[in-house]
Amino acid sequence: MAKRKVAYRKRVQNRFSMFLVSLVVLLIIIVVAVKGVELHQKLDTLDAKAAQLNTQLEAEQKRAEEIEDFRTYTQTKRYAEEVAKDKLGLVYEGEIVFTEE
Repeated sequence: MAKRKVAYRKRVQNRFSMFLVSLVVLLIIIVVAVKGVELHQKLDTLDAKAAQLNTQLEAEQKRAEEIEDFRTYTQTKRYAEEVAKDKLGLVYEGEIVFTEE
């Protein structure tokens, strides 16, 4: 009879131990799943931010190209003539200027 009680106790302890191990494994799986979802959300956010930054980079590169083109244009004789005519009112010798009244 004593052997039966000991065997029964061991079986109950074994079942309880298996229940605890299963519970711990289940909790670990839940934690990993939740963290995985959080990481996917963070990845989506960072992908959107990267796309936005790429768009800004392209716009800034285009702007830098336009500025470089303008810098090159301002160093030409044509630009100097336009500024002299428009802002300073200068004309070539013998040139006739017509103005509106």
